[in-house]
Amino acid sequence: MDLQGYLALWCGAFGTVALVGYGRSLAGVTPAQRAVRVMGWIERVREPRHGSSQRDGISVVVSFQDPSTGQEFTVTNDADHGERITAAWTGREVGVRYPRGRPHAYQFVGDLWAGRRGLGWPNFAVFLIYAGLVVFAAIDWGWPWAMIGLGVPWTVSGVFYVPQNARLVNRRIDALTSQPPVPGRVIAVLTDTSTDADGDTMTSNTPVITFTIHEGTSVIAYCPDGLPDPVKSHGRDVTIHYRSDDPAVFTPDLAAESRSRSLDTAFSVVALLLGVAAVVVGVVLL
Repeated sequence: MDLQGYLALWCGAFGTVALVGYGRSLAGVTPAQRAVRVMGWIERVREPRHGSSQRDGISVVVSFQDPSTGQEFTVTNDADHGERITAAWTGREVGVRYPRGRPHAYQFVGDLWAGRRGLGWPNFAVFLIYAGLVVFAAIDWGWPWAMIGLGVPWTVSGVFYVPQNARLVNRRIDALTSQPPVPGRVIAVLTDTSTDADGDTMTSNTPVITFTIHEGTSVIAYCPDGLPDPVKSHGRDVTIHYRSDDPAVFTPDLAAESRSRSLDTAFSVVALLLGVAAVVVGVVLL
């Protein structure tokens, strides 16, 4: 079989996967579409123990109601139940997703409606088809075509992403500075140790802070960034800037937050320019 035959087989196989996936999505029968999605609320929050692990998230008790039966369930996140909860307070809403008729198979989700159409695998199949076409172009027509094939979608995505990211950064900073900060305190430092393939041991330390917002609600949250010398931060008093409509968005160092977000924007611009450069170089070398 020649190269074109392998390409046809590749595109045919993944094209079938994509068509079946899109068809199931249009028919509304994907597992993601059939899943029940409800909002739960946190009833109790337990402070993490100093020196424990951060892998399971902050321990909470969550209640939610099954819309089909009206039955209310009270559950915990002690086992593997979806996304970690890294910021918690009594009354906070939490997304809960589970297969229809199986509320005990619940999963906590940060964005309740993300992936609701079940298009993850079909979209990935289309990506693999495009990648196969780019590889074929590079081998059969020359590598400048590969640069164009990679650079065009990279540039298009960057054109949409860079302005949107800049707006989000500005909104985040404006929200964090829209009201006076509040005092907080580091109540624990969580420690996790892992070993890589070479046998080297790596240790990560995650401070946990508590602060009370202006409305009187007490918040407990992981603080992975913004604290100097996090290993020795247990018991330290800190100043917290937070977003009034979502205290899970906060920072103990507003200047560092601004620098970090500006750096993210700069990297996005550089990535966009690399995509443009790849297209230009590819066109010139044709």
